[in-house]
Amino acid sequence: MINDHQATIFALIKQNMNPKDSLGQVVGEVLSLSSDAVYRRYRGETHLTIFELEKLSKAFSFSLDSIFGMNKNMVLFNFKPLDEYDFSMDIYLQDMLDNVKLLKAQKNPELILTIDNTPFLQLLNYPHLIRFKLFFWAKTYLRLKEYENIDFGYEKISSKTFDTGLELLKTYNSIPSKEIYDPELLRGFAREIYYYYHSRLIKDAEYALYLLEVLDRFLDHLKAQAVVGKKFVSKSTPPAYGNDFEMYFNETNNGNSSIFYRSDAGQGLYISHNMLNYVHTTDKTYLDDSNNFIKKQLNNSSIMSTTNEKDRNNYFFQVKKMIDGIRKKIETESSEA
Repeated sequence: MINDHQATIFALIKQNMNPKDSLGQVVGEVLSLSSDAVYRRYRGETHLTIFELEKLSKAFSFSLDSIFGMNKNMVLFNFKPLDEYDFSMDIYLQDMLDNVKLLKAQKNPELILTIDNTPFLQLLNYPHLIRFKLFFWAKTYLRLKEYENIDFGYEKISSKTFDTGLELLKTYNSIPSKEIYDPELLRGFAREIYYYYHSRLIKDAEYALYLLEVLDRFLDHLKAQAVVGKKFVSKSTPPAYGNDFEMYFNETNNGNSSIFYRSDAGQGLYISHNMLNYVHTTDKTYLDDSNNFIKKQLNNSSIMSTTNEKDRNNYFFQVKKMIDGIRKKIETESSEA
């Protein structure tokens, strides 16, 4: 074992555990070793065995191939298979909260997001929009049995779900972020609302129109954050310091939604797939490649936060115009029914 590789492995482990936890205790539980034995390996005095490497790579989701440079064209991603998905709004939000809290606990955390249609973390400002998005995914794409004979309608969100979503939003808000938006913002979301109305999968046309109204409010809030360059919870006061929000406009297309994160402890990448599921990697070669691409994407985009008022106003005007078109379509069909 080369000590540099062993140091890399422990750096990845520390990145994927709460800094408040003891490295000796956490790794000791995985390897059935004492804290002293763990720290001898941490200092490079004792080499990790092949069996210990296998256990650690599985427990902390890192690729041994990437560490040892065995095949730079292969990347290890971890994800949750859909057939193993125990889906609920609570579980989905709690999983996200656990991941964001882990990043927040690191020193100097930062996020870089590319937004393809739906800025999920920002939508947490309006829980009914999140509820619709997750319902649509569960019923129309996952086709879960418990959703088969249920139409979408107004339902009060439980206090537990609301609290989890709010904590997730506040944690995300507390981490500085650069976010790249494109012309497709909310276009698919608005079409999904229309699809449910047109397919009679939403109980009340008025509720479909209400969701579009909430989308308008969301856009107003997103714009307000861009104006001051700070993230804050809807209906609250923008912070004087921290919560930095850099909003960029890519005139073409982002291609997918991704979250590139980094801190003093390391970096990683989440990429959306199967609509609202995601894959995650800490593979260094892949991250370096993705980081270079994101830098080029930022350079090719126009910043819309705190400056560039004309382009910012036009951007939000165009998105609202699209939503208004869907609204008029539902109103017309509703009046003719």
